[in-house]
Amino acid sequence: MKVIAVIPARLASTRLPRKMLREIAGEPLLAWVYRGVRRCSLVDQVIVATDSDEILRFCEQQGFVARMTSAAHRSGTERAHEISTVIAGDIYLNVQGDEPLTRPEHIESLIAVMQGPEVEVGTLKTAAAECDVDNPSAVKVVTDAAGRALYFSRATIPHDRDGVKPCYYKHLGFYGYRKAALDQFVRWPESSLERSERLEQLRFLENGVSIYVAETPFDTVGVDTEEDVRRVEEMLKLQK
Repeated sequence: MKVIAVIPARLASTRLPRKMLREIAGEPLLAWVYRGVRRCSLVDQVIVATDSDEILRFCEQQGFVARMTSAAHRSGTERAHEISTVIAGDIYLNVQGDEPLTRPEHIESLIAVMQGPEVEVGTLKTAAAECDVDNPSAVKVVTDAAGRALYFSRATIPHDRDGVKPCYYKHLGFYGYRKAALDQFVRWPESSLERSERLEQLRFLENGVSIYVAETPFDTVGVDTEEDVRRVEEMLKLQK
């Protein structure tokens, strides 16, 4: 299968301005993500999809493949779809540009879950660290017995009514799509749950498309705040 990895990268972030080019442990955030994906030998092409001239110039200086995409896009999935209309592939990966702890094992697990012909959309989960269980910035996911997502939420799910201490799973910002799934996504209007949670993957669930979820032991931290920056830098120190 031909695997195209897309890294959506906007410069106009609100909670942490210009975070794609923010230095983390001596390297811009985007560079950590790109190199992490590139280390996976199963990926045929890695493309930064941006609407920023500054990010495009940065990628050119670093030797990263990048393409300009529409400034009207509201989500990384829409940017991945635009890439899918101009570059042919069997599977398109959407790796969030704020995941500096990306490693080849994440990409390998994501590609593995996409092998089944019935799988239109795939993603990853990991056991949630205690600090993430009640953190609304860390998205939680619950799945059925076949590994399909039942729901994603910023709330703590499942609710522990009787103190049984369930295993909580954090959703990681990695997605795999078939082209047909991307085509469907951009045709549907924003869904009500998507709007409420600000989670674009809920649009698939609300329209009856299953999302298959693979588990990985490798946690990541999506960078949205200064606290996230500090946490990532500490984790990177431990990896050295």
